[in-house]
Amino acid sequence: MQTALPNISLRALQVTDWPLFLALHQDTAVQHFICDMQDEAQIRNQFDGSLLPWTVYSNHFMSEVILTAEQQAVGLIGLHSDWANRQVEVGFMLLPAAQGKGIAAAALQLMLTRAFSQYGYHKVTATVTDGNTASLRLLMRYGFVQEGLLRQNYWLAGQFVDDIRLGLLQSDWLASQSPELTD
Repeated sequence: MQTALPNISLRALQVTDWPLFLALHQDTAVQHFICDMQDEAQIRNQFDGSLLPWTVYSNHFMSEVILTAEQQAVGLIGLHSDWANRQVEVGFMLLPAAQGKGIAAAALQLMLTRAFSQYGYHKVTATVTDGNTASLRLLMRYGFVQEGLLRQNYWLAGQFVDDIRLGLLQSDWLASQSPELTD
C-alpha cells in the first residue's frame, strides 16, 4: 500500500455540490466505465436522492465529496449498504484533473476505515467494468480480491460488458493495517 497519500478529507454531499455532481456526471472521460450519458434531469434526480440522510439501513447510495488539502472539491466516493448481510459496496469518481495523484487512494483509505471501524461492516465490495484497469489496480492494492466475473452483465455504450466483482473482508483489512491505525 502507498505510504505517502495526499492530505484529503471527506464530507457529506450538500445542495451546493450540484455543480461538481453535474460536472462529474457530464464528463465522458469520468463516465466511460460507469454508465451511458444521462440528461440533466436524470442526473438531478440522482443528486437529489444522494442528499437524503444515510444510515447503514438506507437503500440509497451515500455520497461524500472528496476535498483536497486546499478544500477543493475534486470527486465523490460513497457506499451502498446491504446491512442484512453486513456488506457495503464502495464506488468513486474523480474529475480528470484530479486523477493519477493518489487522491482516490486516500479517499478509499478513509472510506474503508470508516466502513469497517465506524460502521462495522463485515465486507466491502466493488464492481468494476472490465477495462477499467486504474480502478481495478487501486482496489486490489488495498486488498480487494476478485470474487467473480459477471459476463455481459451491464449495458454500456451500446453493448453488453463484463463486470468484475471484488470483495474485501474486515479481517483481511484489519490484518493489513499498521498497529497505529487499528488501536
